[in-house]
Amino acid sequence: MDVSGRAIVLTGPNGAGKTNLLEAVSLFAPGRGLRRAPFADMARETGSGGWAVAALADGMEGPVRLGAAWEADASRTPARKLHIAGKAAKSAGALGAHIRLSWLTPAMDRLFSGPEGDRRRFVDRLTAALDPGHAARAAAFERLLRQRNRLLEDVSGNARWLDALEAQLAGAAVTVAASRLAALEALNAGMKAVEKTGGAFPFALLALQGTVENQLARMPAVQAEDALRETLGRARRRDAAAGRTLEGPHRAALEVVHGPKNMAARLCSTGEQKALLIAIILAHAAAVRDHAGGFAPVLLLDEVAAHLDARRRRGLFEALDALGSQAWMTGTEEGLFEDLRGRALFLRVENGRAGPAGGV
Repeated sequence: MDVSGRAIVLTGPNGAGKTNLLEAVSLFAPGRGLRRAPFADMARETGSGGWAVAALADGMEGPVRLGAAWEADASRTPARKLHIAGKAAKSAGALGAHIRLSWLTPAMDRLFSGPEGDRRRFVDRLTAALDPGHAARAAAFERLLRQRNRLLEDVSGNARWLDALEAQLAGAAVTVAASRLAALEALNAGMKAVEKTGGAFPFALLALQGTVENQLARMPAVQAEDALRETLGRARRRDAAAGRTLEGPHRAALEVVHGPKNMAARLCSTGEQKALLIAIILAHAAAVRDHAGGFAPVLLLDEVAAHLDARRRRGLFEALDALGSQAWMTGTEEGLFEDLRGRALFLRVENGRAGPAGGV
């Protein structure tokens, strides 16, 4: 099916498979897709236990075929297999040379009131779209962190191993923190795109607070690395008692402020939080476009219009037009997208299949 237009609107009843289609597209980004579901859970219950997704993308280096697949294996949990132009890709980061993605789902409505870990993962996803190598560096940092936590079970016996590991961990930590901070700086600058919504969405101010992040604001990265390495060395017994490492970017906190009201996002109303999330996604798309030579990311917006009034819906559609992103949007009612008539591809989804609106 040719879906090469700027806007694709998927409508249909709840449970028809609209989000599944967005999830399939999201598998061309680092991570586990927009639902963060285990790969095994994405397989059809009556199928072989595996799945595969393929697409022809008009990518940053021209048209390219992309593929992602996962095969069930009772003896292990294999990683997703990725192919670019018929050749196996070493990592999901390699997809960043061809396509960038960002998304917004109803589950993210709880972002500002949920666990801090969810907000860090959100920052990492935004960062990876700007810097495709970030996902692999963040994963490497997490592996080093787990290794240190295991070595802390015997601080005295593992002292020399801890010295070497903490030197690596400090370097990885500073790199991860610096990438996140650079992404938030670009995102704050991208808030200019929110102005194109005619005031429909408020601009947001984002900051990342943490020991490493605060040090990077006042000293060179090499000094921040040395400082963290020394901190980790002094904190071994404390961390051993806690059963985890208590300093590092894995403890950073994302702060989001409603700009016009100068109010923390967590204190805003549900409607204001939704508007802030949309503003962040729009600003992020603008930042990715500016950092990728004018190539805007593909946006996956699940149920994005469901709780927006007419003014905000029009503002959203106008901002998407200005960005130049291909936007996939879902909803139960076509009427929510009436302003896109004549400039969007409308598809009806029923029983897991999509076809022209009016009949599948």
